[in-house]
Amino acid sequence: MKKLAIFVIFGFLPFTASQAVDTEKFTQKSRAAIKQFGGELKATLQAAMKAGGPVNAISVCKEMAPVIAGNVSDKEGVLVARTSLKFRNPDNKPDAWEKSVLEDFEKRKAKGEDIKTMEHSEVVEHTGQKIFRYMKPIPTGDICLTCHGGDIKEPVAKQLNTLYPEDKARGFKKGDIRGAFTITTAID
Repeated sequence: MKKLAIFVIFGFLPFTASQAVDTEKFTQKSRAAIKQFGGELKATLQAAMKAGGPVNAISVCKEMAPVIAGNVSDKEGVLVARTSLKFRNPDNKPDAWEKSVLEDFEKRKAKGEDIKTMEHSEVVEHTGQKIFRYMKPIPTGDICLTCHGGDIKEPVAKQLNTLYPEDKARGFKKGDIRGAFTITTAID
């Protein structure tokens, strides 16, 4: 799923304390959407790996991840996506806000903060509308290294090169921040 036009425009402005919005319900909704999306995506990828190995999982990830994200987005009333500083699919390139948060996650990790407990949320304004934005890092696990590690085997590398000629999502090590789930919600 392509990101909405608001992601392409970099004019997000954070709200001041006097414009505060109770963000707890949006944070809980974001966490639930991520749990649902991440769980379904992981199960789908594991089934694809079991059925046809990593090459099969690449195709499933390319085709099914956007469908799963769209279904969760529709169900939860939020925009669910993934992004990374080292993205594979150009449709997942971070916007300026997401890039800033991803860079902050990397700084926090370098200072010793646990990736699993990191998150960031903020209310921003875009064209006069309040928007809640939330991100949660995705840690690189063992299974991720099959397609995102530094030593990707053939025919996996060949399939990745074919499907993603501008792939930047390689060279990760276990425990790295692979990317992040990103949620956008319009505030009524």
